[in-house]
Amino acid sequence: MDIAIDLIILIGFLALGVPVPFCFMAAVLFLVVVHGYSFEFLLPIAFYSLNSLTLLSVPFFIMAGGLMGSSGLAERLANIATARVGRFRGGLGGATVVACAIFGAIAGLCSAAVAAIGSIMIPRMEREGYPRGHATGLVTCASVLAQLIPPSVPMILFAWVTRLSVAAAFLSTIGPGILLVVIYIFLNWLMCRRIPTIKVRPRVGLWQQAKEVGDATIRGILALVGALIILGGIYGGFTTPTEAATLAVVYTIFVGLLVYRSLTFRELGRTLFTTATTTGVIILMLFFVMMLSRIYTMENVPQRLIQFMTGISENKYVILAMVNVFLIIIGMLMDDFSGTLLSAPLLLPLIKHIGVNPYHFAAIMGTNLGLGNVTPPCAPILYLGGRMANCSFDKYIKPALIFMVFGSLPVVIITTYWPGLSLFLPRLIMGIE
Repeated sequence: MDIAIDLIILIGFLALGVPVPFCFMAAVLFLVVVHGYSFEFLLPIAFYSLNSLTLLSVPFFIMAGGLMGSSGLAERLANIATARVGRFRGGLGGATVVACAIFGAIAGLCSAAVAAIGSIMIPRMEREGYPRGHATGLVTCASVLAQLIPPSVPMILFAWVTRLSVAAAFLSTIGPGILLVVIYIFLNWLMCRRIPTIKVRPRVGLWQQAKEVGDATIRGILALVGALIILGGIYGGFTTPTEAATLAVVYTIFVGLLVYRSLTFRELGRTLFTTATTTGVIILMLFFVMMLSRIYTMENVPQRLIQFMTGISENKYVILAMVNVFLIIIGMLMDDFSGTLLSAPLLLPLIKHIGVNPYHFAAIMGTNLGLGNVTPPCAPILYLGGRMANCSFDKYIKPALIFMVFGSLPVVIITTYWPGLSLFLPRLIMGIE
């Protein structure tokens, strides 16, 4: 009963808009008072848990995402995608989806993708006749790709809190991410057929089209090289995720300041300040999450959850369906960071009990929390996209729901019940069983 009250306090404070770290702090304080836990025991556990090289990658990826938007690299990535498919009906929307996926290969954050790609592509789509609501809904939902296409900051946190391989967790979400790209592009094409205002640029000869693609690629090649450096370094065994994140920051600053000369020292300072602020919030949240996680472990909450779930049904697939519902609800109430940190240690024992591979669970969690982050009532990423695009909720909720129901939800179901989609690459590259 005390644990149920604790969860109600946590979720209730989140629903009221209390800053996330203080929500976890309130949950910790409640259990400390009720059960008499000593901070002399809990504080060293939290401090020791934060002593991790893996966590150092988080602020660097946050910084890399901010710098990509202000240095012009994000716009050059969008130009490459637009040049390839921009002359087809719905092509600009498809290019937006691809741009979000490519951007995710460097930044790894949904919020960064909304801010960087949305600020570029939404005005561009509107000029081409796309309704602002459609453009906003598409960018907002497609930004979830940033946490599925590696490197993904939520997957770093998942691997850290579960003591699993970061690289294998990265690989587990690539299959679902690619599938989501394909479905979003197809849905956008179907929806655009019913929008008469969309302009389709006249077709040109093969040589002219190849020239446009070549010019855009040449101008944006350094942005693509940045993604290759990060992913090649991690999977080639040359760098750890932390070192790759550091390289991403150094590379982006070098290209933005000295090559493209679009990054100013003022923008660099602003990005450093934003990164420091965001990192401080995340570290404070991690601090209280680790204390809460230890209390839950000592109170046998994971074991109670196993007993509760298996008491309803012993069927593996029914339990996975219940896990999906739980994760979507958590994603609706929390951001991807806090949702990952709360759910991963809580559900992993249950997942292992029913015989599901932990890296399969990483993909299940990534797709579910991604869908939850754009699903009302809380929907932090959905509302961020609306504010960034200056678009009223009633105009973009309908197209966003279409992408959620017919795009994200099928991917969640396929990922859950087809383990091969998420485990193929970890098995092939990392030798995961």
